[in-house]
Amino acid sequence: MTGEREFSKASFYHFLNEGRLMASRCPHGSLYVPPRPMCPEDLHGQMEWVELSGRGRLAAYSIIYIGPSEMIAAGYDRKNPYCAGVVELEEGPKISAQILDVDVTHPETIRIGTPLEAAYIQRGQGDASQTYLAFRPVQQ
Repeated sequence: MTGEREFSKASFYHFLNEGRLMASRCPHGSLYVPPRPMCPEDLHGQMEWVELSGRGRLAAYSIIYIGPSEMIAAGYDRKNPYCAGVVELEEGPKISAQILDVDVTHPETIRIGTPLEAAYIQRGQGDASQTYLAFRPVQQ
């Protein structure tokens, strides 16, 4: 049950493992992704879990040639770059994530405003397995 989970990074990743994009919402309606245990606007601590649609639009992006260790372990490097972007979700908040299925060799073809949908990427094996949030263009 979502109401019993604490508002933490661990809970956020647990929901991603279930294929769910969750946010925390304060009583005044503000949404936070990743979730926060307290509203930074009024310091209200009565947050609730809200499941988001997973749809949004590309707000900004960058092609990454030298990434953090987890992306290097996933096979990305100078010869195999990836796209990282900021996605403005339908519900309003913005989140950064990997952008899949775009041509990183021709970044001029990537368009701000492109409709995107959430994708859930499994990396690692066994106990080290982790689900990561990514987005890909909506197929029309």
